Amino acid sequence: MQASSSAAAPLTDPFGRTVSYLRVSVTDRCDLRCVYCMAEDMTFLPKKDILTLEEIDRLCGAFIALGTDKIRLTGGEPLVRKGVMTLVQTLGARIGAGGLRELTVTTNGTQLTKMAGELYAAGVRRINVSMDTLDPATFAAVTRWGKLEQTMDGIFAAKAAGLAVKINAVALKGVNEDEFDRMVAWCGEHGFDLCLIETMPMGEIGEDRTDQYLPLSLVRSRLRQSWTLEESDYRTGGPARYVTVKETGRRIGFITPMTHNFCESCNRVRLTCTGTLYMCLGQDDAAEFRSLLRDPSVDEAGLAQAIRDAIARKPKGHDFVIDRRRNRPAVARHMSLTGG
Repeated sequence: MQASSSAAAPLTDPFGRTVSYLRVSVTDRCDLRCVYCMAEDMTFLPKKDILTLEEIDRLCGAFIALGTDKIRLTGGEPLVRKGVMTLVQTLGARIGAGGLRELTVTTNGTQLTKMAGELYAAGVRRINVSMDTLDPATFAAVTRWGKLEQTMDGIFAAKAAGLAVKINAVALKGVNEDEFDRMVAWCGEHGFDLCLIETMPMGEIGEDRTDQYLPLSLVRSRLRQSWTLEESDYRTGGPARYVTVKETGRRIGFITPMTHNFCESCNRVRLTCTGTLYMCLGQDDAAEFRSLLRDPSVDEAGLAQAIRDAIARKPKGHDFVIDRRRNRPAVARHMSLTGG
């Protein structure tokens, strides 16, 4: 019988934060190549290095038994992984008392016309869609070969299926910084929340990040010239800090790892598709679970202890810095591997 979350002490890190949120990268692959996330000529991992969907489900189950009540599936692009809906369905079946409170997905939207209804049927109720611009030419440039129409079609398919949609946009200097008023209006028109994100120095991407970086403090002050931004205590369990746009009634979230980190309330850890658990997005310390999952001598109690040992190493916070002298990332791994 699966242990209930109430049967075990909660996962608490050395700084007294309860870790209840697991972000799971199900694949490092993606059908786009966004300039802040990947190099154009990516080398992806061999299949043998990737956890099977059954292994991911088993490890998620171990986290749930220890009190994890929110799981977000990410990538790469999670919906391009073959058979991923079986994982969504098995995790969705864990929603309820003693299990998950919420199962969510972050996607680029390209597969939603086919999969939005299945996601809703499996228990997903909210999704985040990455879309940095409403301009087709800019979208193609940022994603390197994406088509805005395909992502738009996916967004409206998700809305029609009953999914609440939040638009994620990375703020990029000289690329989309003149679009945020338009995006706020568009999200208000269609009933979507918007989340703006500072670009993070992770992985070699073939671009100069000093050219990309746009502080959200500046974006926020510009938005105030056109919109009434009311402070909000709304939280989703993630790092965003929200305001409500009085004119539209929708929310804008700000994720600011560079100008103001969100470490003091961090309740999350990230599992890569290879079974590596990062206790902090901006640190390299990690715990390896792939060998444990493939060792027949490791039972559920062994997995649980390995999880507790990992959480006991969770650091107080990160220190992201864009290295302007050597133009190198603060963390070598790509965001697509870590899980967004």
